[in-house]
Amino acid sequence: MADDENRTGSAGRSAGPGRPGRGGGAPGRWAARAAVLAAAGVVAALVFAGGGGGFAVVALTFAALVACAAGVWWFLAHRGPVRALGAVVAVASPSGALALLTVSGMWQWALMMGVCWAAMVGAAREALRRSRPTRPPRTRPAARPRRPVLIMNPKSGGGKVERFGLVARAEALGARVVLLDPSHPVDVTGLARRAVAEGADLLGVAGGDGTQAEVAAVAAEYGLPFLVISAGTRNHFAMDLGLDRTDPARCLDALTDGEELRVDLGFVSGRPFVNTVSFGVYADVVQRPEYRDAKAETALGLLPDLLAGSADHVGARVDGVALPPRQALLVSNNPYRAPDVLGGASLRPRLDTGVLGVLGIHVETAAQAADLALRGAQSPGLLVTTGRRVEVFGGGGSGSGGEGAGGDEIPVAVDGEALLMPSPVVCVLKPRVLRVVLPRTRPGAVPPPPALDWRHVLRLAFNRPVGRGA
Repeated sequence: MADDENRTGSAGRSAGPGRPGRGGGAPGRWAARAAVLAAAGVVAALVFAGGGGGFAVVALTFAALVACAAGVWWFLAHRGPVRALGAVVAVASPSGALALLTVSGMWQWALMMGVCWAAMVGAAREALRRSRPTRPPRTRPAARPRRPVLIMNPKSGGGKVERFGLVARAEALGARVVLLDPSHPVDVTGLARRAVAEGADLLGVAGGDGTQAEVAAVAAEYGLPFLVISAGTRNHFAMDLGLDRTDPARCLDALTDGEELRVDLGFVSGRPFVNTVSFGVYADVVQRPEYRDAKAETALGLLPDLLAGSADHVGARVDGVALPPRQALLVSNNPYRAPDVLGGASLRPRLDTGVLGVLGIHVETAAQAADLALRGAQSPGLLVTTGRRVEVFGGGGSGSGGEGAGGDEIPVAVDGEALLMPSPVVCVLKPRVLRVVLPRTRPGAVPPPPALDWRHVLRLAFNRPVGRGA
């Protein structure tokens, strides 16, 4: 798989953006033309639907989306009758719009516009993907370890360690396994350091992302290879590394046939993290003891107070530049693709860019929720940026001596673990310090869809120059 990925990357570099490819055209040109053709289909349906029906379809769809977003906001930010009303509006608005389209006989035009719109977006993304191929990260063959030590949490991921027979398989491959005792607090960092002192030449973890980060920091400190075994619940780090999350045992193949990849490691006030550090609403929710056993119920019970306009916000500085206070702030080890975060797919195209991703949300009214639903990353309610150093302050402070300027502890969720840290909380990256060992044969990371750049698509479609200068 890795060889296939490298060949794909080489092919992309040889053609290059806007350079002639096979068939005498730039890569992605025909996909761009298909996107333009689908756009023409949308316009045709809009114009030729009888009696201005096409515009009525658009207006009805727009109204249903606004009403649905407002209903979701009322459901999350209120209690009692208003919450019940929000649930009804959120469900009834799209259902009502569909019923009106059916009764009025305009459903055919709505279907045509929907299909053309989906084809237009899909073809445009394919054109951008082909014309701007993602270069796979560089890997190198990994030496076979002689004394690997793997730390495993038997309760992680609902008991994946036992279910997939990870202990027996790892020991058969020559690894020493250290099983954690979930009933007692364990110093995972101390265990990893002890393993290094006893001669370990590789450290690995079968557990959640928080445990992964603790051992990864020790591996990075001593310059040792690090093995990720996808035995956690969500395995975000493993997903972005392209590992098999359905069968953690396949990760152990890296012990005998592996390759090494250098990635960044994040630190929040000295504590390592591999995925994200959350502040504000989410961090407040996960602090509650009942959250672990009743996530949805706990969140719904707390959100009305946390989302109210009077609730405390968090302020931040990114590389010295102050940001407006936000209800929720997410700092990630390398940037997530913003549209995918909104769509629920947490994907990082790279883990070695050397910069932190910053995502902030500020929504206090139903109108702002609707604006965010309609405009996405273009909405003022959503902040997307990057930086090398992020300082976060509680109470909406900016560190200039006001509230939250320093000393107070603020809730922080580090890779999903609830903590309290003194303000300001400082997030930084150590670029490419972690030597991750991956199995040579693995599913591979799914590249996130590129952000839509219609100017580039049109240049491709109409044979205009689309090189880097353009």
